[in-house]
Amino acid sequence: MRSLRTIHTFYCLFLFALLFLIFFPLFLVPILFKKQFQLVGILNRWWAKILFPLCFLPYRVECRVALDRNAQYIFCPNHFSYLDIPVMGFNPINAIFVGKNDMEHIPLFGFMYKKLHITVDRSKLRSRVNSMLQAMQAIDDGKSLIIFPEGGVYTKQPPQMVGFKDGAFRIAIEKQIPIVPVTIPYNWIILPDRSPLRIHAGKVNVIFHEPVSPKGYTLDTIEEYKKEVYQIIDNELTVCNSTKKP
Repeated sequence: MRSLRTIHTFYCLFLFALLFLIFFPLFLVPILFKKQFQLVGILNRWWAKILFPLCFLPYRVECRVALDRNAQYIFCPNHFSYLDIPVMGFNPINAIFVGKNDMEHIPLFGFMYKKLHITVDRSKLRSRVNSMLQAMQAIDDGKSLIIFPEGGVYTKQPPQMVGFKDGAFRIAIEKQIPIVPVTIPYNWIILPDRSPLRIHAGKVNVIFHEPVSPKGYTLDTIEEYKKEVYQIIDNELTVCNSTKKP
């Protein structure tokens, strides 16, 4: 069984890389023509919809409400697995990522990621400040954002989340952009964050909740805003992991 999982994992990595090479020329369009940024979300959706079936990983995307395709949002998913990043390609709204700069070092992929998304080195104050300014500008440019509010895969006891960082909520309050809580309940089982990384059989599930408006919240009450979003995701994680299996 372990050897089969290892083969499956390498097969999925190969497919991920192959699809990236196929899509890379298309990603050059929004890189060269900044006003075509909506293509990033469209290409990510195509990539995800092709990748997961070919990897023999069935998926289910659930939107609790119809999101306005002409509106802007900040999407905040829980983060327990490296699988969460490609899963967010299923986002029904075109958006760019705000995330750690680790992937910048991957040949070619890192070039694309740095050019199209916002990266941050959390160990450096200047990088954190610059990423916040870039995120604010991205909102002004009409973009939606995907921000993992835990700041990375930090939990040692999934599906229990760690505390949320302020960034996404500060942007939401200052720009008056609603946050969409996103629950990804089973990726920690399908691709656990432990060495060596191995993919397990299971059904990928991603749930887009009703947007949470920043109206009524200020920077002084940001903890209450974080708590509201945290509770929505945490409640869903509890329900999914207590009654269902991937």
